[in-house]
Amino acid sequence: MAGPRKTATQLAPPPDQNPASFTTKHRRVFEYLHNHIQTGALKAGDRLPSEAELGKIFDASRITVAKAVLDLQRLGLVSRRPGAGTHVLDPHHGQGRTFGLLIPELGLTEIFEPICHGMMRSRFAQPDALLWGNASTSVRESAKEAEQMAQSFIAQKVAGVFFAPLELAGEKDAANRRIARALERAQIPMVLLDRDYLPFPERSAHDLVGVDNRRAGYVATAHLLGLGAQRLVFLGAAHVANTVDARIGGFHEALRRSHVTPEPDLVWRGDAQDEAFVRRLLDTMRPEGIVCGNDLTAARLMQTLMGLGVRIPKEVRIVGVDDVKYAGLLPVPLTTIHQDCAGIGVVAMATMHERLEHPELPVRDVLVPTRLVVRLSCGAHPGRGAAIE
Repeated sequence: MAGPRKTATQLAPPPDQNPASFTTKHRRVFEYLHNHIQTGALKAGDRLPSEAELGKIFDASRITVAKAVLDLQRLGLVSRRPGAGTHVLDPHHGQGRTFGLLIPELGLTEIFEPICHGMMRSRFAQPDALLWGNASTSVRESAKEAEQMAQSFIAQKVAGVFFAPLELAGEKDAANRRIARALERAQIPMVLLDRDYLPFPERSAHDLVGVDNRRAGYVATAHLLGLGAQRLVFLGAAHVANTVDARIGGFHEALRRSHVTPEPDLVWRGDAQDEAFVRRLLDTMRPEGIVCGNDLTAARLMQTLMGLGVRIPKEVRIVGVDDVKYAGLLPVPLTTIHQDCAGIGVVAMATMHERLEHPELPVRDVLVPTRLVVRLSCGAHPGRGAAIE
């Protein structure tokens, strides 16, 4: 019977650094682990020490250690799984595949981290390795970093890429198209997360996994109408994904079905933190309820309204979309449309496997169900939620 797998904590400590050497700590961590993998001191299945342990060994920050481990992952030498640590991959293992996670705005939005965790926990991902791209913390740099990561995935010949198109960057449309063309030329399959990179009614030639955003906008609006609010406004940020456009479509459909005469300029685009903008919206529209393009917009609007002395929900009712983790912790807990982000991740992984096994299948939109979560911001009793079938 084979003995237990060792971890790097059982390996010899790293040699003392030569004072004359200018090798960075990042490079020292990388070379130490890389050498042990290449020499067989760390074999397939062995677990690396945690980032905290490596930080103590090398007197390095967790960010420095994480970059070194990420470099090993990009080379296809290790894989990371939540709760299980980082393990050495078997280069001769024929069943697993390596996929790239191209989510350039991972650090700038709330929904993608749980989507990624859902993907990694999926039973479809068990033999596979997932290479994480850098999570940008700068909108200005996100497009450039995304294109560089796409080229890195192409060079590594990954089996497929999960791509969440850029939403916030000013040059997002051109960058998204360049990324898609590069992956297509390399014949690397893509599964799009949350949104397409082409504006409606155009449709790219790739599978997409997300939610029915038109239906989400409809249900959020119909809920406010059912509570007696007739003067409604839709508020979205100035530069957002086409998912918000679909929610606006659902907003208008709910008004039509309820025979509410639409007024001009019911859709407002702007910064919910801009007090002058919000005051102008209130004075012009005198809304009884506001449907927000997402929870971030709703949270910012709530803060501005409270600063203006507007009482929520007595004077203005608010509904968001996403159900991010802080939605129930806002000063007035937010009524919102819940997205099953982990479920999106699981379905995305299954969709990728099916695409690889059956490339002849038509391109699909795979929609994960959502549900209304009722909290105090809409003026209804919490718990009066309804699933969106």
